[in-house]
Amino acid sequence: MKLFTTLLATTLLVYSGIAMSETLNKSPASLRIATFNVSMEALNYLPSELGKERKPTGKELATALANDNQQIKNIAEIIQRVNPDIILLNEFDGNDPTHQSLKRFIAQYLAKSQKGNAAINYPYFYQGPVNTGVATGYDLNNDNKVGELPNDAYGYGLFSGHFAMALLSKHPIVEEKIRTFQMFKWRDMPNALVPVNPDSNTPWFNQQAWNNFRLSSKSHWDIPVNINGHVVHILASHPTPPVFDGPEDRNGKRNFDEIRFWSDYLTPNAASYIYDDNKQFGGLAENKAFVILGDLNADAIDGNAIKSGINRLINHPRIIDPKPSSEAGKLHRKDNPNAKHHTAFWGMRADYVLPAKAQFNVLGSGIFWPKESEDTFRLIKDRAASSDHRLVWVDVAFKE
Repeated sequence: MKLFTTLLATTLLVYSGIAMSETLNKSPASLRIATFNVSMEALNYLPSELGKERKPTGKELATALANDNQQIKNIAEIIQRVNPDIILLNEFDGNDPTHQSLKRFIAQYLAKSQKGNAAINYPYFYQGPVNTGVATGYDLNNDNKVGELPNDAYGYGLFSGHFAMALLSKHPIVEEKIRTFQMFKWRDMPNALVPVNPDSNTPWFNQQAWNNFRLSSKSHWDIPVNINGHVVHILASHPTPPVFDGPEDRNGKRNFDEIRFWSDYLTPNAASYIYDDNKQFGGLAENKAFVILGDLNADAIDGNAIKSGINRLINHPRIIDPKPSSEAGKLHRKDNPNAKHHTAFWGMRADYVLPAKAQFNVLGSGIFWPKESEDTFRLIKDRAASSDHRLVWVDVAFKE
């Protein structure tokens, strides 16, 4: 499989002399890792026409980036203020094989100061193919219409690469060791939660569709990053929301198994069935450092997910859960004791940064969620300002 990593160091400018007073401080010896669902997808930039429902062409993000878009500038400012060394972007459209949109975001938004914050240079990135908007040729939602997007795609999307993801890094990506699991079939997971129509007690998907259906709604990626000689495996994904279905709970079950994938990947005696897109089998060895990143669309307390799946992951013996929190999130839902851990405006902990317990010490963590009284509230006041998700970060240091 062709790998889409690019070195931009020769073309990006690092601006010096810009005030750092409002950037979150971190220890020089630490590594800050973040995840952010940035809502940089076509529907967010689709021009509205009265009485007309318009469908995206896939060029909406590129057009917004070319027009000095304020929402994108706000996203860049948030990232500059937190200043992560590695960040996963969820819902960043990836339908261009040359990655011009991602390159423009890095070079013209992140590498230029936003509101006096220090510019950031991300010389390395990875943006591989995903399943969103890839037509299956089957009737997946059983509406007697075959192959219609977005519901009959391998992952919900109106074009190939809709709602994609990308990893940005200040440190080199070990390209030749990247593993992707875009093609892994759901049926090949032992004891998969097969969706069943409760009215007839028959499988929701017909046999041909089930035999070819992929587990990942986007993809699962294992991206090794070289941190001054230490290799850290970034385990990135964006499971489907466990809603927008029916009593068969096909999205809820898929969300559960997409999350379970990582639990099994980290458990040597449970990972033998896993194969990557190069047909290499097995999971991640116990002596390897890793961080799980992404909008997992599941909360162990709130929301509609099958909660045992996310519970199993955050309590996995190889994982430490830093439980990032924010005071503003707590104030946003005063009647919910879990609200301080919420990462989405609509009231759920959806976004995770989960480091390896054996290899890392956690030095700090947080959720970028300013209070209404703060000037930076303008950056998150509504979805139009940036996103309905918040950036989540964790500071780690390697154990001796």
